[in-house]
Amino acid sequence: MKPEGVILDWDFRKLTPEKIFKDAEKLIDDTKAQYDFVGSLDIESVSYNSVIKPLYAAEIDFGTRSSFLGFVQHCSDSKELRNASYEADKKLENFAVDMSLRKDIFDRLVALVNKVDITALKPEAKRFLERLVKEGRRNGLHLEESQRERIKEMQKRMSDLSLTFGKNLNEDTTKLHFSAEELDGLPDDFLEALDKDEEGKYVVTLQYPHYFPVLRKCKKSETRKILATAYQSKCMNENVPILEELIRIRKEMVDILGYPNYASYIHEMRMAKNPQKVAEFLTSLCDKLQPLWKKEKEELLELKKKECEQYSYPYNGKIDFWDTRYYATIVEETRYSVNKEKLRPYFPMEKVTQGLLKIYEEILGLNFTEEKEADKWHDDATVYRANDSETGELLGYFVLDLFPRDGKYGHAAVFPLVSGCLDPHGNRIVPFCAMLTNFTKPTSDRPSLLDHDEVETYFHEFGHAMHHICSKAEFKKFSGTRVERDFVEAPSQMLENWCWQEEPLKRMSGHYKTGEPLPSDLMATLRASRLANAAGFNLRQIILATFDQKVHTETVTDTEKLFSDLYKTILDVETIPGTNFAGTFNHLASGYPAQYYGYLWSEVFSADMFESKFAKEGVMNPKVGMEYRRKILEPGGSVDADVMIRNFLGRDPTMDAFLRKKGITV
Repeated sequence: MKPEGVILDWDFRKLTPEKIFKDAEKLIDDTKAQYDFVGSLDIESVSYNSVIKPLYAAEIDFGTRSSFLGFVQHCSDSKELRNASYEADKKLENFAVDMSLRKDIFDRLVALVNKVDITALKPEAKRFLERLVKEGRRNGLHLEESQRERIKEMQKRMSDLSLTFGKNLNEDTTKLHFSAEELDGLPDDFLEALDKDEEGKYVVTLQYPHYFPVLRKCKKSETRKILATAYQSKCMNENVPILEELIRIRKEMVDILGYPNYASYIHEMRMAKNPQKVAEFLTSLCDKLQPLWKKEKEELLELKKKECEQYSYPYNGKIDFWDTRYYATIVEETRYSVNKEKLRPYFPMEKVTQGLLKIYEEILGLNFTEEKEADKWHDDATVYRANDSETGELLGYFVLDLFPRDGKYGHAAVFPLVSGCLDPHGNRIVPFCAMLTNFTKPTSDRPSLLDHDEVETYFHEFGHAMHHICSKAEFKKFSGTRVERDFVEAPSQMLENWCWQEEPLKRMSGHYKTGEPLPSDLMATLRASRLANAAGFNLRQIILATFDQKVHTETVTDTEKLFSDLYKTILDVETIPGTNFAGTFNHLASGYPAQYYGYLWSEVFSADMFESKFAKEGVMNPKVGMEYRRKILEPGGSVDADVMIRNFLGRDPTMDAFLRKKGITV
């Protein structure tokens, strides 16, 4: 059954590869007809109603129908459906490139801007029209035909390459086989949840619920090395050439458009505005973190030396690539008395989900109800509706699909399937999104038990879902998370703070056997450990962001060497020879090229918002929560991010809270 008010046709029972292809063709025909109508208008008689309304109707229809057809590749159990979705997505993306590069449409938009008094338009309508013209120029529609054709070829090629990069990662089924001795240090319940091969060895995949526990807890250095090598080599042969081709094409495209580099092209539409500001931000933060990293590294080396002496392992006097998470975990357990495996029983999935939903309901003024009769793509998925708790207004729907399976999207993300906005007739469209994660699965004798990192990821991703659901933007282009990419993480990062506060922790925890909430002593040590290994973690983020910036501002011919050099320069740790993390760096292939810095950049604002408002006035204060919903979540991209932040804070943001959060004295 389709939930009330949802315009998306998403009945999985009717879905076949043939239907996916047929629906994609029909969508292309329908959308092209709308564009052809606008393109045929007499350029002297264009009006807002004749140009903008049909283009906007096409944008909503195409976005909604194509999002579902492309989403199937990330969630379906059927490889045939996933392959059909991937092929349809490629075709639709290429068609979207064609439509975005239509000179006849651009000419009529320019004519409209020159003809009408745009200051008389409503602010969001004015922003929409100006953005369409700006995007046309960024696509080169003001250039000569030969240049426009070359840009079209490049954009189609980039679209195909990005989709293939992600598909390779989703379809990876690498499995490693280890004996019990080789997995020494892993808890019994982890081992019991693993499959075994015909020889009785444990089967370990590269999915997060396997990869991170082994890197953190396995005492055998060689096992950690084998697993880290496999992960850093994941899809390397297929994906590194793809990424390097993408980088070359992006450079050629911006050369034609007149930008000095691809990062300049991207940052023009971001809060940062230019690569120089990004470089200064990353370099300054790196310098501030280095004294802290020196102390952290000395502690890691001392722990390694002691362990090598205790077990008669050879000691090489350095931190190896596969050592950092392992010894960082020991720091948490010894200096901060935080044993993540002892915490895990207090975070059963059902209790965490129940607590998370109640916390978000209270803070944001919402009510969530499970839609038990709703159609869904897998038994693991659960559909919820969200209503305003005061008015009862239906705000939208979200789906939680939380456990890993073969072929499923391998990380954590929210997919915006239907955008909350006004339709061309002024009626509000009910938003719909899906949250896909890969948390620890339940076993035959115990529920899914999350570690605290997974709880934090859960809160973060659910924050994106709420950004989508709470949107009150009028135009789809500005709906929900369609804000500047270097701000988009801030609302979710801000909400991660609830995973470290006493009252929320009590609400979301309950021992899976006794129901007892997280005891005060464990809670105190957990909260004290928030700064544990902060320098090492954040310097790794700086490495990834710097790698991203360099490949998009400089001529880089060897991504493996660049990644290795950055790791050595910033952390003084050598990468594993013959591996190249670039093959798994999906952010650079699609969605975040030249923008990975945004995770740290946006944290400046999230830290300021939390410390200045919620920490002072109460983390469960519904008044502050509603103000946050109204001023940060509801506008979407209908106003600039810096304006939203000032509206919420009542002043310009500062870096002070961000630096304190990193353990840096202000």
